[in-house]
Amino acid sequence: MQDIEQIYIQYFTTVNKYLFCLTHNNDISEELTQETFYKAVKKIDTYKGECKMSVWLCEIAKNLWYDYCKKNKKNVSIEKEILEIQTSNKPEEKVMFDEEKISLYKKLQKLDEKTREVIYLRITGELSFKEIGIILNKTENWARVTFYRGKNQLKEVD
Repeated sequence: MQDIEQIYIQYFTTVNKYLFCLTHNNDISEELTQETFYKAVKKIDTYKGECKMSVWLCEIAKNLWYDYCKKNKKNVSIEKEILEIQTSNKPEEKVMFDEEKISLYKKLQKLDEKTREVIYLRITGELSFKEIGIILNKTENWARVTFYRGKNQLKEVD
């Protein structure tokens, strides 16, 4: 088993990116990332090595996010969070980019929850279909098909 400090250094960015995909809030994602590693240290004996360490950590992170949402009765509003992100120094480019981004996220909100989560994990979390399948307790093929269908649905949504 790897040293805890090495695991933290190696997987911090992956877990934090994953949580940012779910939360769209840097402060919350960092807080939950710390909590993820704390919980992982306490439960390291339950890790059997059947999946990648990063996948196991992301499963813990996902459960913590769900707990956080329940505890705070949080309804994640992506549109609100997107408006706060600064992306460009040129005002006209920023306005165009923001409008496109808001439009995309509004379309994503029309998809069912599982499809939305697969798309977020794939695009912003940069996870493989296999990793997505493991995190969502589904098959790799299910994740691939869900992503493909979700992309097609986004093309059709107005």
